[in-house]
Amino acid sequence: MCSHQPACPTADSTNHHAAIIVSSHPEQGWHLLCNGTIVFDDTGELLPDGRVVSPRRAVGTLVVAA
Repeated sequence: MCSHQPACPTADSTNHHAAIIVSSHPEQGWHLLCNGTIVFDDTGELLPDGRVVSPRRAVGTLVVAA
């Protein structure tokens, strides 16, 4: 999909998030990267081959005010 130089990393590479955003829809919470990956604001992903990558949420401590 990438036609510029240097070429973006493919969707299968470990640094695929370094690809250029070609379509941004922050009001809907997603961005399309040049390599065909759709990344969502919750850190989930949809890869060009249809595979789904679940969101990677940080595990933290819940603080409850008394």
